[in-house]
Amino acid sequence: MTGCGLVGSGPEKTEKTQKRTAAAPVVDVDCADRGQVAGAGSSAQQNAMEYWAKEYQRACAGVQIAYNPLGSGAGVAQFLRGATAFGGSDSALDDAELARSESACAGGRAVNLPMAGGPVAIGFNLPGVDRLVLDAPTLAKIFDSRIKAWDDPAIEKLNPGVRLPATPIYPVHRSDDSGTTQNFQAYLADAAEDSWPYPARKIWQGRGGGSASGSSGVASAVTSTTGAIGYLDLSVAAKGQVTTVSVDTGADEPVAPTPQSASAGIAEARTAGRGNDLSLDFDHSTSAEGAYPIVLVTYEIVCATGNGAGHLPALKSFLTYTASAEGQRALPRLHYAPLPEELAGDVRRVVRALK
Repeated sequence: MTGCGLVGSGPEKTEKTQKRTAAAPVVDVDCADRGQVAGAGSSAQQNAMEYWAKEYQRACAGVQIAYNPLGSGAGVAQFLRGATAFGGSDSALDDAELARSESACAGGRAVNLPMAGGPVAIGFNLPGVDRLVLDAPTLAKIFDSRIKAWDDPAIEKLNPGVRLPATPIYPVHRSDDSGTTQNFQAYLADAAEDSWPYPARKIWQGRGGGSASGSSGVASAVTSTTGAIGYLDLSVAAKGQVTTVSVDTGADEPVAPTPQSASAGIAEARTAGRGNDLSLDFDHSTSAEGAYPIVLVTYEIVCATGNGAGHLPALKSFLTYTASAEGQRALPRLHYAPLPEELAGDVRRVVRALK
């Protein structure tokens, strides 16, 4: 590998470029000489992955990074059949999936590497209402079609002084297998308790409503339908200018979805994986001040051993960059939450050990 810079990395610089380089810090990347790294999966991390790939390839011109945001379920499926170097998923592989990964990872199995955090935002479209508070039991009943109108007493109680119309509620869920869906349903199952009797799976379990593919599809469905509400990644909500719900967690103040509140939510998690597997277990019922409870971490799923020799150096180089201080520092302005530094350091350690 050769050292490269993300700023002014070309062999020849104009005087203008030289001045800009002198004024700006150079971000160093330990570049692979060449290689193609294909990944697919989580649409929640699409904006972060686009940024990382662009910046990395500016530094490392000999490497091509291709990421297809098909959704977590499709990305995991592609990885498990050996079609990609890594899969992006908003939920960690479970024990059965880890066992299946042995067919894709010659001589080993996969590990889950957390890379980008963020809140699962609840977006809504209700003209005349720009601030809305909901709690877990109310969200559970809305998304299970048991609360059907916006002026329902349960919603009015959480929003004193807000004039809520009698508009019918149109809940929108993901049509594809999705880690975002799994994280949202895990929150409902934990925090809403008996109000959500369904398992936390990647495929939607609730009744009624409409569906759309990917976070961007949910954003489009919500913004185009009066009375709609849907769950989606905050970066996609921000990009689509979708108005979002603040969540009543039992803390003194309702919590809005932000990178900072998501980081506080992630801080409530514990490492649940074994060995070099870094999967996390979240406390969805937290009432810590300023902690947003509907959080996810997007994992890059890779083979601990058994990676193809043709892409291994480039894969390690790219993932080292995304987990670096430089790669993580950019996340808040993209509406993601950076990993706690200790966890990011663990990710870099595991990446160095990939074979």
